[in-house]
Amino acid sequence: MRRYLSILCQCSLFERIDEEGLMKTLTCLNAQVISCEKGKVIFAQGDKPRCFGVVIHGGVHMITSDTLGNHSVIWSIGQGEPFGETYASAGVEAYPSSFVAAQDSLVLILDCARVLKGCVNNGCLAHSYMVTNLVRSVSRKNLLLTRKLEMVTQRSTRGKLLAYLRIQSKEAKSSRFTIPYDRQTLADYLCVERSAMSAELSRMKKDGLIDYQRNEFILFDSQNEA
Repeated sequence: MRRYLSILCQCSLFERIDEEGLMKTLTCLNAQVISCEKGKVIFAQGDKPRCFGVVIHGGVHMITSDTLGNHSVIWSIGQGEPFGETYASAGVEAYPSSFVAAQDSLVLILDCARVLKGCVNNGCLAHSYMVTNLVRSVSRKNLLLTRKLEMVTQRSTRGKLLAYLRIQSKEAKSSRFTIPYDRQTLADYLCVERSAMSAELSRMKKDGLIDYQRNEFILFDSQNEA
């Protein structure tokens, strides 16, 4: 556990907690670090949410599946980011989505009930910070999911792509940026067919709205296009 403290201290969930305080709190909470091969289901859709995780290394996809076996990527979680905390803290009966390792990853697993209840070190400031940060994390996640809803409810594939690329450009603070998804995952994330999306990307490039090479994009002025 100790070898990962420098990474974990950069996570928003452990903001304002130093390495010594974090080590004591994680030990008290009996936190575990697990290794996940790409494709491993960490939390399964339909299971009762008891735990949540933090990505130490690698990445995790939040995926929903229908009765026909179709998959949609709801969200992508990167290094230092928590996942599953919204459902674990809400006390819902089941995860509505699965959390799957997007690549070979290391993940910290925390029992949500123990986090909310508190550790045996009464008055532990580090643990108080963690609970406060957990509430903020849940609130931020709700805002992010609302933002995604605004993207996928665009009427056209072009509208969805432009909404997504504008957000990525804004977060990168540059018109040139790299997205975290391959083409199939991006299509799943935006709830569109891959072939239709690829064709639209080509048209957008031809129309001078974007340029791209694999996952690297340049977004030109497109506020009036939809």
